[in-house]
Amino acid sequence: MPSATQEAPPAERNGTELRRPSRALRYLTLVMAAVLLLGVGWTAATLVADRAPGDDSAEAGFARDMSRHHAQAVEMAMIAYAKGQDPAIRQMGYDMALTQQAQIGHMQRWLQEWELLPTGSRPAMEWMPDAVPVGQDGLMPGMATRDEITQLHEAQGAEVDKLFIKLMINHHLGGVHMADGLLKVSDRAEVVRMAQAMKQTQQKEINELRRMEVTSG
Repeated sequence: MPSATQEAPPAERNGTELRRPSRALRYLTLVMAAVLLLGVGWTAATLVADRAPGDDSAEAGFARDMSRHHAQAVEMAMIAYAKGQDPAIRQMGYDMALTQQAQIGHMQRWLQEWELLPTGSRPAMEWMPDAVPVGQDGLMPGMATRDEITQLHEAQGAEVDKLFIKLMINHHLGGVHMADGLLKVSDRAEVVRMAQAMKQTQQKEINELRRMEVTSG
């Protein structure tokens, strides 16, 4: 029998029985802890995946260079739409200008969302896996020279169609090459989707332009 001064066992203090957590409660606690850890891990992975590309990234280089590349295509396409003799050429020029101008808008919006300037400090095309150098005139692969653009502006009738076909085939080949370069190094979803769409559309147009080139003689 405990003495008057001896404390009662912990389980008997204040008449309340202290029980150990049940096995079910311990299991539930472990499950909740695991779910919490998984949630933290998923959030961290999401933040990494959503991290904006840097100024020297391939995605930023692609957006900048392809915007400039597209701008020349839009200029040539608008000439074809306005002055082409073949209705198919005029329609292609209209569709091409509309599509590529919209894509320029998307790429410029990316740069704004990534808090990057429209132009960067790196030379054009340096982001490409094969680092294709630009010419002395600063033109990227496939781009027409200023003299060729002037010739297109000054051409009349069937000569517009013929020159547009020649220049745009080369231009699109350069664009497909750039899209392929991006697809080799990027896994950013929206940029990859855009590059795939560009490649598919421009390859289809190359095939159509080549068909027109043969039939026009």
